[in-house]
Amino acid sequence: MPPIKSNLNAWKEALEDFGLIGLVCGPLPEPPKSGPVILKEPFSMPPPKQPPTKPPDTKATIAPAWKVPADPMKNPPQEALEACGGLEELKARICKCEACPLGAGRTKFVFGEGSPCARMMFVGEGPGKEEDIQGRPFVGRAGELLDKMITALGMAREDAYIANVVKCRPPDNRIPAPAESQACMRYLYRQIELIRPAVIVGLGATPLRDLAGIASGITKLRGQWRSVSIGGSEYPFMPTFHPAYVLRQYTKEVRQAVWSDLQAAREITGF
Repeated sequence: MPPIKSNLNAWKEALEDFGLIGLVCGPLPEPPKSGPVILKEPFSMPPPKQPPTKPPDTKATIAPAWKVPADPMKNPPQEALEACGGLEELKARICKCEACPLGAGRTKFVFGEGSPCARMMFVGEGPGKEEDIQGRPFVGRAGELLDKMITALGMAREDAYIANVVKCRPPDNRIPAPAESQACMRYLYRQIELIRPAVIVGLGATPLRDLAGIASGITKLRGQWRSVSIGGSEYPFMPTFHPAYVLRQYTKEVRQAVWSDLQAAREITGF
């Protein structure tokens, strides 16, 4: 059996190797002739050092809550919209709009496009990723399907007019909040007043909610004629499925339902 003193020295050297110097209090006592070595003071570990706390950043500020802008270019007054005598003039007047929180996050303002005297007007929900990049409505996969629908009716995309309830892309393509739609609907109303289409086709539940004032699901009410009153005029309104929904539910029944709705709308135009 090795001497007790040499064992204690080895233990002390091991502690020194780890940088734990001073844990052994005082010199090692001479071991007695028999029995264990008893230290004069009990061994204890010092408390761990706590990292210094970082002082609070007094310069950090909380982002201010969004407010309706007073700038007439960012929030055009109604009289300015009514003074616009054509679509291009209206577009120039509202393209810098930030009347709702969506404006600050857009890449491009998506006004709408098509014939200024279109007999059939399509109204969707809002711009998606591709629309936000290009500044044009319905140019993604859903737009490609809408183009095929219009072609099947014997028309060209340029013969119709295509717009959305909101002109800026909602984050993650979510449904526009009622306050966001409300801020943008006056632009859509003025577009309709200038175009004066024979029929409006609502694509999805959001135009049904915001144009026709019906919050019920599109599945129950698609294909049922409604009337929309704008600027003292009544416009026939046909609600149908959004092309994006058709792509997700690409069944014969869904496609036939949309085709039936579009044919009924075309009959109103006399095209």
